[in-house]
Amino acid sequence: MSGPAAVAAVTGIDTGDTAWMLVATALVLMMTPALGLFYAGLVRSKNTLNTFMMCVGAIAVAAVTWAAVGYSIAFDGDGGLVGGLGNAFLHGVDFAPRDGTTIPELLFMAFQATFCIITVALISGAVVERMRFGAFLVFAALWSVLVYAVLAHWAFGGGWLQAGGTLDFAGGVPVEMGSGFSALAAALVVGARKDYGRQALLPHNAVYVLLGAGLLWFGWFGFNGGSGFSTGNPSVLAFVNTLLTPACTLVVWFALDLVRGRKVTAIGAATAIVVGCVAITPAGGFISPGWAMLLGALAALPSYAIIVWRTRTRVDETLDVLAAHGLAGFTGILFIGFFAELSWNGISDGLFYGNAAQLGDQALAALVTPVYAFVATFVLLKLIGLAMPLRASEREEGLGMDVVQHGEEAYVTGEGAILITPEAGIEAEVPVADPA
Repeated sequence: MSGPAAVAAVTGIDTGDTAWMLVATALVLMMTPALGLFYAGLVRSKNTLNTFMMCVGAIAVAAVTWAAVGYSIAFDGDGGLVGGLGNAFLHGVDFAPRDGTTIPELLFMAFQATFCIITVALISGAVVERMRFGAFLVFAALWSVLVYAVLAHWAFGGGWLQAGGTLDFAGGVPVEMGSGFSALAAALVVGARKDYGRQALLPHNAVYVLLGAGLLWFGWFGFNGGSGFSTGNPSVLAFVNTLLTPACTLVVWFALDLVRGRKVTAIGAATAIVVGCVAITPAGGFISPGWAMLLGALAALPSYAIIVWRTRTRVDETLDVLAAHGLAGFTGILFIGFFAELSWNGISDGLFYGNAAQLGDQALAALVTPVYAFVATFVLLKLIGLAMPLRASEREEGLGMDVVQHGEEAYVTGEGAILITPEAGIEAEVPVADPA
C-alpha cells in the first residue's frame, strides 16, 4: 500500500471525510458574501456598498484574528471559561487529525474560521447605515477574540458548557445567540438612524434579499452538514434537517403574512429561510427529521412576533439580527432539551424521552449566552467609543455611507458621482467614464 491510502492508514485521516470538509468549508465561506447580498438588499440604495463591505471586512479581520489567537482560545485545552494560547498563530496545527475527527486539524481550523467570520458579519446588520467602517473593523477584531472565541470554547471547544452536558451541534451558542444578543447591544450603543421613526426606511432591492437568502440556505448545508466532521450519520441527519426545517418555517411564515397583511411578502420569505436555518443549527444532528419539521414551524412564531413588535419601539436594530438569529437560536437550543433522541444521535435523549437533565443543560446555555454576549459587546463598544467615533455625523448619514466611507456608489446615475474630499468633506461632481 502506498500513496494517499498509506498516509490515511498511518495518520488516521479519512480521505472521504476530508474531501467533504473541504467542500463544506468553502460553502460556509460563501455564506458571508451571500449575507452581504442579503443585507445590501434590505438597506437604502445609498448604503448598499457599505453594507456589503462590512461583510467583506469581517472576512479580512476575523480570519486573521482567528488564526492568530481566536482558534487557540476556543480549542486549546478542555474545561474552564477560555482555552489557552498553545495554538496561537497556528502553532502545532498541522496535518495530523484533530482529536475526535478523521480530518487534518489544519482543515478543522479553517472550517471553524468560517464560522467566526460569518458571526462577526451578522452583527453588522444591527448597525448598518450609520456606523463608521473603521470603527466596525476595530470592533470586529476585538469581538471575534473576546466574545466569539470564548463562546465557541464554552459550547464546542471543550469548555464548561460542553463538559457539563450542553448539546450544540453547529453553533447555536456562539454563532446564533452570540450574534443576536450582541446585535441588540450594538444597536443600543450606536443609537438609531437619524430618520428612524420619522420616515419609512424600506429595503431597496427585494431580489437581492431573496438571492442572498437562497445562497445562505445553500451554504447552510455545509454549515450544518459539515459540523459532523465526516460523511457519517450525524452529517447526513443534519443535512436532511437543514432542508426540512426552513421549508416548514416558510410555510408557517406565509400563513402569518396572509393573516396579518393578506399578502405573502418577499422580504418575509427570505427572513423565514434564515430563521429556519438558524433554528436547526444547534439541533441538526440531535433530533429526528420529524421533530426538525416541528421545530421549523414553531421557530417562525417568536421570531415573527419580535420583528413585528420591534418596529413599534425606538430600538433601531436595523436588520432584526436579534429576532432572526438570537431568538431562533435560543428556540433551537431549548428544543434539543425536549426532543433530542438517542436512537438518532447516539448521545442523549431529551425530556420527551425521559431525560429531564438534558433540558436543564440546554436552559443553562440559553441563559448565560445572551447575558455574556450582550454585556461583553456593550462594554466593548463603549470602550471603543472612547477612542474613536462609532457613527457618522447626521450630514454624512444623509449623504449615504457608500460615498462617505468608500468614495463609491452602487448605482451611478447621470453624468457623475458624488465624492467627498478627505480634506474638507466637500461634495463634488466627478465624471464617470463612458463604458463604451
